[in-house]
Amino acid sequence: MSDLLYRWPAAAEFGARVPKEKVYEHGNVQAAVREKFVSEVRRITWAYKLAEATIHLPGTDAVPEIQVFRIEAKGADVSDPVLTAIDKAIPSPIVFEITRHGGSGREVRMVAAHKQLGSGAPQLSAYYSTGWQPADTERRLLPPAIALPDLYTALLEPLTPVAVRPGEDVSEVAARLQTVRTLEREIAALERKLRTEPQLNRKIELRRTLKTKQAELDSLR
Repeated sequence: MSDLLYRWPAAAEFGARVPKEKVYEHGNVQAAVREKFVSEVRRITWAYKLAEATIHLPGTDAVPEIQVFRIEAKGADVSDPVLTAIDKAIPSPIVFEITRHGGSGREVRMVAAHKQLGSGAPQLSAYYSTGWQPADTERRLLPPAIALPDLYTALLEPLTPVAVRPGEDVSEVAARLQTVRTLEREIAALERKLRTEPQLNRKIELRRTLKTKQAELDSLR
């Protein structure tokens, strides 16, 4: 888990408050998730719009723009279903910054999912996050990029458990992340079986399968 915050370009500042009702209208948000909005979210701000018009990087159908949303939490955090509802309501990738008031002052974490746009609803990977950091943490410049898809991939790379390979695009990274999550679940299940399996020959077989899965996981990362 990386600890970093980006210094968003002043030219891209948007600064629009987003009423929760607007998310409900565009995201088909279920009642249980609306309750999370009420209990967890104090304010949503559409903070920055990274686009060709603001930072002079061309977009594509896959990444037409990149939005930065700041969410002020009422309590300790904002849960993934709230982020998912916002992500599904906005037709471009989003990087979230969640702020809260911790024991030592105001804290922030950056969180995002790889978002794939298509003809239907956006496809989202799991959410990946930095740790909580002091709000006055020194921010880094944006990674160098020649187009918005490259910038999007570079922004998210420090958050995810995989290293982006040369020439790899957003959809390829998202597919690899999904495979990583599947393998992690399979490995956890095998480890549970191994702890409780009484037969030696079956233990040997499980260890062999586990070793193969772990090697596959390492190659993907």
